[in-house]
Order: sequence, then C-alpha cells, then structure tokens
Amino acid sequence: MRGLLGELATGSNGEAMTITDMEASIEHMSRATVRHVDAMLMVTEPYFRSLETVGRMAPLAQELGIKHIWAIANKVRSARDEEIIRSYCADHEVELGAVVPWDEAIQEADREGRALMDYDPEAPAVAAVGGIADLVEGKAGTNGRGDRS
Repeated sequence: MRGLLGELATGSNGEAMTITDMEASIEHMSRATVRHVDAMLMVTEPYFRSLETVGRMAPLAQELGIKHIWAIANKVRSARDEEIIRSYCADHEVELGAVVPWDEAIQEADREGRALMDYDPEAPAVAAVGGIADLVEGKAGTNGRGDRS
C-alpha cells in the first residue's frame, strides 16, 4: 500500500487528487503510508464504536502531520443522531466536515444495480457527498500539497 500511495502522489506531478478508501483501523497509519496524505476523512456513524475509532484516529493523524482532518457523519437518521456525532467531535476537537443523511434511495439504487447518482441525482445523500467533494477540494487543494498554487 505504501508503494502504491507513493506512486500515486509522485506520479501525478501534484495536479491530481487521489482518494483512497481504507478500513477503519489505525493499522495503515504508519508514517510511510500517510507521507503523501494532505487530508483525511474519517467516516463515522452515530454509534459508540464508530465514534471511538474517530477518537483514536484523529490524534494520530494530527501527530503524523496530516493537514486537514474531518469526521464525516454517515447514515444520520435523526437530529439526535447528528447531535451525538457533533457533540463527540466537539469533545474530541475533531472538525465535522459533513453530515450524510440516511437515504432510502441508496438501498433502492443498489437493489437495481445502479449508482445512486444515476438512480436519483436529487437524493439527499448525493447532495451531501457533493458537499464533501467541495470541502476537500477547497481546503486540501488540487496540487497534492494542500496549497492552491
């Protein structure tokens, strides 16, 4: 994984953004793996174990020098779910980057074997994910170094 991330980061001449989906654990958080990481999105759900993973990963990401660290609330069904995540993030000094609501359209699209964007481009989850893309591009930049040169 380290080699692949290094190749992706150096092979793009800083003009591309690469997004890598990794499992929710601290195992991949070695200096060699995150050397080229400018932003980290930690997807969490309103459940204790999920939030605790964010609580463990965020300080480690800061220690490793990752410039932009956000929690992304996922599968949020109620105002109470959102408040639980917001409160946890505030208590642990983690910025909440976005809230993705529970959206039945996700399951409906999957049952039909279609991408959510094709199935229902107006779905609330689509809008939320679009906001995440704007957040990352606006804060982490597109040149691979976190600045917009």
